[in-house]
Amino acid sequence: MWNFLKPPPYNDPSLGVLVRARGHWRGTLYLRQALPVPLAVAGPRSAPDARALALARDVPIALSAWRPAIESAVLAHIAPYVEAIADGDLPAPRGVRSVASAGELWPFITFTHVAAVPLDGRLVVELGLTIPWDEEHTLGARLHEGRLIELCGSVLRP
Repeated sequence: MWNFLKPPPYNDPSLGVLVRARGHWRGTLYLRQALPVPLAVAGPRSAPDARALALARDVPIALSAWRPAIESAVLAHIAPYVEAIADGDLPAPRGVRSVASAGELWPFITFTHVAAVPLDGRLVVELGLTIPWDEEHTLGARLHEGRLIELCGSVLRP
């Protein structure tokens, strides 16, 4: 009924069609094994923010450089879970073997979303992650200027 009020879709040569919904420009980004991941990009109703678009475009390429920092942060996050499993206080996640190093985590990380949005006055990339050791939370790996600035223990998809 009110479709005439919606901004037209934005066609980005790299990201494809982005549609304005719930305060962000939304589309899909393809990461590992070409799996689609929901994408949210900041910007006003008129068009996505150019800097946010540039950040989103860089994610698939930059992901390999970010990987060691993300794995280390996730390993630190799950350390209490791994210890509790080893002590027999928690059951091991189904189908998951124990991991001895951060580098072994990557196959168990699933991306739930990618967002290029402002946070505390700076433009960041947030990668939503799920892992078998912490099934109740979506983790948020937040990166600014190519560096991991935090692994938030519980985020919602923007």
